[in-house]
Amino acid sequence: MRNILLSFFLLFAAIPSALAQELTVKSFKLVGNDLTAQTQPRKDLNDRNCALIKVGVVLDGVKFDGSIMGDPVQKLGEYWVYMPKGVAMLQVLHKDYTPLMVDFYDYGVGKVESGMTYIMTLVKPNTVAEQHSVAHTHAYSDFSLVITVNDDIDIEMVRVEPGEFTLKYAYAENECQTKYSFDKNFFISKYEVTQALWKAVMGNNPSKFKGDDRPVEQVSWNDCQEFISKLNSMTGRKFRLPTTAEFLYAGRGGNKSKGYKYSGGNLVTDVAWCKENCKKPQPVGLKQPNELGIFDMTGNVWEWVQDKAEKFSPDATEGIEMEDYQIYGGSWYNEGSACSYPCIYNTFSEDADSSIGLRLALSE
Repeated sequence: MRNILLSFFLLFAAIPSALAQELTVKSFKLVGNDLTAQTQPRKDLNDRNCALIKVGVVLDGVKFDGSIMGDPVQKLGEYWVYMPKGVAMLQVLHKDYTPLMVDFYDYGVGKVESGMTYIMTLVKPNTVAEQHSVAHTHAYSDFSLVITVNDDIDIEMVRVEPGEFTLKYAYAENECQTKYSFDKNFFISKYEVTQALWKAVMGNNPSKFKGDDRPVEQVSWNDCQEFISKLNSMTGRKFRLPTTAEFLYAGRGGNKSKGYKYSGGNLVTDVAWCKENCKKPQPVGLKQPNELGIFDMTGNVWEWVQDKAEKFSPDATEGIEMEDYQIYGGSWYNEGSACSYPCIYNTFSEDADSSIGLRLALSE
């Protein structure tokens, strides 16, 4: 009997470790244009700026072990871990997952350098499983929708729930306002359309600054309509560009808005790639997201909307032509001060530029 009880004990003791899952590293790289390690530094024992590793993972209670200077700082959707020069390993700990030891050499990073910023993206096992189980169907959750284009590319859409907001703006030296309200959910893409997605649909890449995980640019409003038409044929969906109202509402954080100056925060370099911290478009999703978990709605590239330019005032005729469309959000080319929310610019449907891209929307 004692041996039987011992066997049961060993069996049940083994179950948690057998069922335990491990976080995985999706990507880890140096981001040379991110100056956070220098602008928000922490010193090592030799009085040098530490390296900063921004660990992106949507999970509370993550702990880190290794040569760490001070306590990690938890941000929205990421942890900031400061490490002295020359370190090449970091252990990630969480009560629900087996410990993960990350060897920086496995990702081509090697030993971290003083004053440099690195981005590490961690993925939870269920996230990977959910995305792969989607195949060529569609998976819903309370807040998101994942649609697979091919074996390598998924489109992540964020659900935006009903609500309302008032846009205040100056026109002809007068303060005006327009009220927008939504009584139905809609979806907007978590990221700007990447060059990888554009190539998968169109078979070409018009971008000046190449990189699969960078936003596609140098695309006109007309180009975007052709892209969306082909994407809809591939997926059986009815993607479109967001309307002006949808872009503004989602960018402000929807019904979870905290009234930030920029989409996701009050410090532009925390949420946006702009003239102060880069010289070209950057990979999507590296900056802090907004309240809904949407990235880069301020900065990186301007984004087309579906509808034509709005005459905010009934008698407004100056500065808006009949064929004007609007782009929103500012870009890498603009000063951060010019990207305050909302940042609006009128242009023509055939215009294309290395600072203009797009984001997708979908009605529920």
